[in-house]
Amino acid sequence: MRKETQRHSDRNEEAVIVHISQSCSRCAKHPDTDFTMTFLLLLVMLTACAAIPQDLSGKMFTFPQQSATSLVKLTASELLYRAVTVCHRSFTDIKRNHVLFSLATPSIANDFLMIWDDTNKELQPHIRNAKTVYGGLDYKLNMWHSICTTWDSESGLVQMWFDGQPTIRKFITSGSAITGSNIITLGQEQDSYGGGYDLKQSFVGMMSDVHMWDHTLSPCEIHKYVDGLNFTPGNVLNWGALEFQITGKVIVEDKLNACY
Repeated sequence: MRKETQRHSDRNEEAVIVHISQSCSRCAKHPDTDFTMTFLLLLVMLTACAAIPQDLSGKMFTFPQQSATSLVKLTASELLYRAVTVCHRSFTDIKRNHVLFSLATPSIANDFLMIWDDTNKELQPHIRNAKTVYGGLDYKLNMWHSICTTWDSESGLVQMWFDGQPTIRKFITSGSAITGSNIITLGQEQDSYGGGYDLKQSFVGMMSDVHMWDHTLSPCEIHKYVDGLNFTPGNVLNWGALEFQITGKVIVEDKLNACY
């Protein structure tokens, strides 16, 4: 399936290249060609190619510089979440506040947000505009960290798993599910729906293995994720079949693994 998806993507890219070549040839012969229509058609075709799910196993997003514009926008498969689990791995050397995961809806910018507060040395989950904090975590620079966050709208309880170690369960907000059209970004925090980015909250470093589920994972499944074992991939976001769009300076690279 992975090879077939790649071949399908390659064929789409080849088709776009052929269309560009043909369009340029026609434009050269007919200077009065409607460039606007041609441009819009190519834009639609390129967007369609970018939306094909890609298997990013063994890959990572590299955010190489501080920016208020560079980001990765992820396409989620659902619009209603009564419970959520989000897991990801990150590697950074930033000594300031920075975002790790941002999900916004039109009515709530911080519908599901993970941010590191460097001033107070704590991870802060924001859910439905409510916030709690987790301190005492060994958030070292220049090393990979695995972070999972679970939340259930019925109980209102949130819990984090930092490098496989669980925090206490805290009440954050209950009685209201995350619903509506959502925008998910990596690299930038949304202070408004799809915007409001702040240079001083941007992420610089590498991110990998981003998964999201519409339920709370069991401790056993979270440990499988952290240890890189055979876990059930996210049914909302799946790193092995991810739909994404890159804006600005973000690079897809092979993940860096230590050699011994």
